Amino acid sequence: MNSFGRIFRVHIFGESHGESVGINIDGIPAGLPLTVDDFLIDIERRKGGTQKGTTPRQESDTPIFKSGIFNNKTTGAPITILFENNNTRSGDYQKQRDFPRPGHADFVASKKFAGNEDYRGGGHFSGRLTVAVVAAGVIAKKLLHKIKVEASIIEIGGEKNIEIGLQKAVDAKDSVGGIVECKVVGLPIGLGEPFFDSVESVLSHAVFAIPAVRGIEFGTGFLAAKMLGVEHNDSIVNADGETKTNHAGGIVGGITNGNELVFRIAIKPTASTPKEQESFNWTTNTIEKFSVKGRHDLCIALRVPVILEAITAMVLADFMLLEQRIPRVI
Repeated sequence: MNSFGRIFRVHIFGESHGESVGINIDGIPAGLPLTVDDFLIDIERRKGGTQKGTTPRQESDTPIFKSGIFNNKTTGAPITILFENNNTRSGDYQKQRDFPRPGHADFVASKKFAGNEDYRGGGHFSGRLTVAVVAAGVIAKKLLHKIKVEASIIEIGGEKNIEIGLQKAVDAKDSVGGIVECKVVGLPIGLGEPFFDSVESVLSHAVFAIPAVRGIEFGTGFLAAKMLGVEHNDSIVNADGETKTNHAGGIVGGITNGNELVFRIAIKPTASTPKEQESFNWTTNTIEKFSVKGRHDLCIALRVPVILEAITAMVLADFMLLEQRIPRVI
């Protein structure tokens, strides 16, 4: 459904061109200092229109607190945060309604919800909702305190040089994907459980809520399949569990081992590409050529680092609360 988490539990809502998008977060300890200013840096990082390759659509994205905060501190009650949608151009989507976009949720959404879905801007499937995820991440990061979560783009369109990767897409008049890496420093030993509640399992579940994610790998990832056992094993060098290498990416047996958590995600090219392509026209029942109109990201990956940090912080805050490593009252 639209909820995630066990103690740090989030409920996301809204549509791209609806009145607003937002998030409700339960399980936050009382007494955590929280103001609008706490959100501004990360929200700015997620915005489009501020860097080459992102959508020209710009929203102010000032968080509107509706519950759970009093005198600039959390009350212990669920927090509801809204973000208004003011800069919409819904007509672009009405014009292309006949063509479900290849690679997008248009077709499956219409079938699942019998044509009742809000299709404007992708509706509830839109990356627009990730601003609400970023807001939840801001709170989660504050709860994690000295645990540092940082994500960065390491590749665009197969190129380590980001500008070269973007230019390839510009020259092709098409969209492009990328790889984003996340690192977490300061995690204690012992978060997570074997099997279904392993740190990798829960992180992977949450990460795939980010639109356009196509893969995830931890530590050495798929390269581990080409290594020998002795080569891949991380030798423990002291009583704190520090290892000589970190092929495991900071997780062994589904449980954090105190070393740096490292994982990477693959982001597909933006489905809404201006390049002409073929798709089924469900009004005429024919295959026709068309191109997507409207305002879209050339490369979604450019805006993903702060969203990935938010998802990661949410998951880790939940694990920390489960292990009672964060007090119920700050």
